[in-house]
Amino acid sequence: MSKISRRSFLQQGALATAAFTIAPSSILGKSHGYQAPSDKLNIAVVGIGGQGNSNLRAVKPTENIVALCDVDWKYAKAVFDATPEAKKYWDWRKMYDEMGKDIDAVIVATADHTHAAIAANGITLGKHMFVQKPLTHSVYESRLLTKLAEKYQVATQMGNQGASGEGVNLICEWIWNGEIGEVRKVECATNRPVWLQGLNTPEKADRIPSTLNWDLFTGPAKMYAYNQLYHPWNWRGWWPYGTGALGDMACHIMHNAFLALNLQYPIKAEASSTLLLNHCAPHAQHVKLTYPARDNMPKVAMPEVEIHWYDGGMMPDRPAGFPQGRELMGSGGGLTIFHGTKDTLLCGCYANGPWLLSGRVPEVPQTVRRLPLSTAAPAAPAGGGGMGAQANAAARGPRTISHEMDWVRACKESPANRVKPKSDFSEAGPFNEMVVMGVLAVRLQALNKILEWDGPNMKFTNIGADETIRTVVKDGFTIIDGDPQFKKDWTEPENAQAFAAELVKHTYRDGWSLPAMP
Repeated sequence: MSKISRRSFLQQGALATAAFTIAPSSILGKSHGYQAPSDKLNIAVVGIGGQGNSNLRAVKPTENIVALCDVDWKYAKAVFDATPEAKKYWDWRKMYDEMGKDIDAVIVATADHTHAAIAANGITLGKHMFVQKPLTHSVYESRLLTKLAEKYQVATQMGNQGASGEGVNLICEWIWNGEIGEVRKVECATNRPVWLQGLNTPEKADRIPSTLNWDLFTGPAKMYAYNQLYHPWNWRGWWPYGTGALGDMACHIMHNAFLALNLQYPIKAEASSTLLLNHCAPHAQHVKLTYPARDNMPKVAMPEVEIHWYDGGMMPDRPAGFPQGRELMGSGGGLTIFHGTKDTLLCGCYANGPWLLSGRVPEVPQTVRRLPLSTAAPAAPAGGGGMGAQANAAARGPRTISHEMDWVRACKESPANRVKPKSDFSEAGPFNEMVVMGVLAVRLQALNKILEWDGPNMKFTNIGADETIRTVVKDGFTIIDGDPQFKKDWTEPENAQAFAAELVKHTYRDGWSLPAMP
């Protein structure tokens, strides 16, 4: 008879207890409303004062919220108070150090410029990742997250919730079935910004509130003196922290074009805007990206296509035959127009309410995955882009689980059997490169050329080694005795190749870093 120590007995007993605890949920009665503790994810949320709170509320009913992190504890106080069971942090790096082994998944909803560092370092720890849109602040960061997610086989999702809606499904199925013919031009627009843009850099420093850690907010970016114009919320319009109206809304509005037309990397980019400043996004801008021909699909060819973006009040022309007296954009704040050789397809923000200008309602096979049904979720919104009553019901779609909960589902599946969420980084990464490429085109417009882009190698191929670029630092327009005075302060000329390279891949501030590119 073998001897067994008290310690060994206790260890084996603990293992047996654990084995029972993680028994399949079907055995423990999940179908009758019971959820085993091991079925729940331990989720940390970084950036909880704004959109992060919405994402948190979507997963909180069924999952464990174990950690909350924010740089502004006044802005985040209501969420802290509502989630007393979660440990509170200022710095996500400390959170990873102290709780890395206790966290399964992370939701990132901070300012754009910090998304990549939080997500990339979390992925290398094996954490599933949900990141708000835009996915990253730069092309390089997008490519990095795409490759890291593939290497570490974690479940990922970008927070462009329209990707999980019925509108995107219908648009893909209609185009792939040849309903509008070949598409050679797409126009996208938003009514944003609704925050301040086109501003001179603040010349004074405001007192930093005691509830705000400005150093942590700045993170990997260059340190600027704190000003109330930067935070909270208005950071979207400032280049060091945000990506302007394009970065904010294109992830909702251009995604259907990226997906339905099988796009990858553009080959050309150009842009124009109202006054471009070196520190703040312009009031309004127009971007044109050119994509090469792709492999034809069984029922439709994929020729070279132009993708146009308008914001700040700029709009595409009304398509021929568009109803007189009808608002082109509608109430949803977004618009996409697919110009096909057989018909014109329009939809609103989030791809809501797709409709054909001809009035037809296509009847096509369902070939795109729909989200699982849920009686708890609200009905998907219809309209947004304006559509006829005949097609309205088709756009609503059934009640489904949320964008966040589809990610939660994927987190709980093994990599070998996982069904990817609707905005997995394998798709969201390359798509986000499209979005931030628009930002690059705007910021490089002073070169006065159509930029040629080598996507695989992440570099422009027609910026000369000796070219220089300069940008307006301050718009000093004044009126003196009724006489307008036009005075602009400019940056010193700097090497255009180096300037562009920095926009593609940022140099991080000391103390902040990214993992190596796989």
